[in-house]
Amino acid sequence: MASVVGTYARAFADVVISSKADPARMLEELHSMVALLAESDQLRRVMENPSIPGEQKRAVLDAVIQRTGGSRPVRNFIAVVTDHRRLPLFSEIVKQVEQELNERLGFVEAQVTSARHLSDQEKQILEAEIAKLTGKRVRARYQQDVTLLGGAVVQVGSTIYDGSVNGQLERIREQLVS
Repeated sequence: MASVVGTYARAFADVVISSKADPARMLEELHSMVALLAESDQLRRVMENPSIPGEQKRAVLDAVIQRTGGSRPVRNFIAVVTDHRRLPLFSEIVKQVEQELNERLGFVEAQVTSARHLSDQEKQILEAEIAKLTGKRVRARYQQDVTLLGGAVVQVGSTIYDGSVNGQLERIREQLVS
């Protein structure tokens, strides 16, 4: 299924890039549709039901898009996904679209977990350091975890940079044991 997800994601990323649409807006619309489908069992069942004709599904989709203020590219993308009965994979496809657009636009996603709330200045400094490490522009998501005691843990892809007090204490413990 990974290749199916990737195929749809690459195709939509191509549309976003070639039409010079705002990638952030497109992703926001896709994420809101994922949330809407997750919240509304009725909508999801209608859109996934193979016995309901495609025209009726597209009419429902048009009504939803009109209510939410969605764009034509997002509407068309969801219609294609629905027509090809790939809606159960939609949230995975959207995640892959986000990764694809980030890669093409030179962004890297970073998950920052800190022991306390970081100020805007601290966030800017941290993002600048991550940009130096990765050579890409950074889109960071922040969360707080008081169990870290101090410092921060940054995850970029599968790489983890542990600058927390807990991480430092663990490294000291390992040195003492060996």
